[in-house]
Amino acid sequence: MATATSKKPAPRGTNTTREHLFLWEGKDKNGKIIRGEMRAATETVVQTILRRQGVLAHKIRKQSFSRGRKISDKDIALFTRQLSTMMRSGVPLLQSFDIAIKGCGNPSLGRLLNDVRANVETGSSLSQAFRRHPEHFDALFCNLVEAGEQAGILDSLLDRLASYKEKILAIKSKIKSAMFYPIAVVVVAALVVTVMMLFVVPEFKKVFASFGADLPAPTMFVIAISDFFVQYWYIGFTAVIGTIVGIAYTYKRSVPMQIAVDKAVLQLPVIGDVVRKATIARWTRTLSTMFAAGVPLVEALDSVGGASGNVVYKNATKQIQSDVSTGTSLTVAMQNSLVFPTMVVQMVSIGEESGQLDAMLSKVADFFEREVDDAVAGLSQLLEPLIMVFLGVVIGGLVVAMYLPIFKLGAVVG
Repeated sequence: MATATSKKPAPRGTNTTREHLFLWEGKDKNGKIIRGEMRAATETVVQTILRRQGVLAHKIRKQSFSRGRKISDKDIALFTRQLSTMMRSGVPLLQSFDIAIKGCGNPSLGRLLNDVRANVETGSSLSQAFRRHPEHFDALFCNLVEAGEQAGILDSLLDRLASYKEKILAIKSKIKSAMFYPIAVVVVAALVVTVMMLFVVPEFKKVFASFGADLPAPTMFVIAISDFFVQYWYIGFTAVIGTIVGIAYTYKRSVPMQIAVDKAVLQLPVIGDVVRKATIARWTRTLSTMFAAGVPLVEALDSVGGASGNVVYKNATKQIQSDVSTGTSLTVAMQNSLVFPTMVVQMVSIGEESGQLDAMLSKVADFFEREVDDAVAGLSQLLEPLIMVFLGVVIGGLVVAMYLPIFKLGAVVG
């Protein structure tokens, strides 16, 4: 089976042409059909190498890891914990990969790990094998693994990395759970209102036409809205879908749009405070993990901004990195960024002065993670009565408006 020529690990930050794993099938000089796999940048490169080896390839296909269930952050965190546990128990690296692959419930993840294992087996370092898949193993992950390899403490660094990913996933899960309930209620309420306007209210309108009397103002208002819905529903539907898709598309490709949206989220009442605390928790947890692993501060800040999950903090981190690289202390650089509370800056100052920056950053992360827990619990308690009021005003208001003429008719008959 043909494989790509192994290469020495590229230094951190080096931009190299990304290679892919290709499966090929062809005939050798004797006309015998042979198959294999090769890592290369393009299909043309594979064909050229095979031709030099005397193989006439008639089928070349890039290996895809997307077939099956999508590989999630939770899958990567679980694999990292498994690998850490096995290596700390003395299980060799390649055997650890074999165990993880056999016990993997996601075929896509299994193929990914199998490719990583193959690269390690052919001479690549573990960090370099991970770097071949940046969509699943980011710079932070690879840098920590590389630091562990260089220091001879890979099992310890994997354990720290697994703990980090688990804590980050926990924060994201809490934010999603806090947002899911109100969003779901609003969506369901919107669907109910739409169904009532398109189908229910027009039927009431036909009944009211036979009354031969003036309708109450609320009823007339609801009927007018229903007429608009019936006549222009497709325009409204297209506008809503177009707006959502347009904002999502623009957000991914426009930095000013990202800054505007992330700034707006941070300014939202109640929810903005939760998002800010979660962002600071991720920021400090990431920097603490990388600094404790021995990654230089300036280099560690490369990964911290992206891990924060907010463009405002990502841009602030770039400025902090620039200031630190010119000799400014981390405390002063963070203070100048104007995005961190005074308590965080003071804790970082104490950490720098005492030489325990990683420990202080970890304590800050613990504090803000507890703050997120409390804020999410408080948010849930606050939203429940607000949602009930919202549903009562919207749905209840529509029902009352449509039954007012019936009540009026009953009073007249009485």
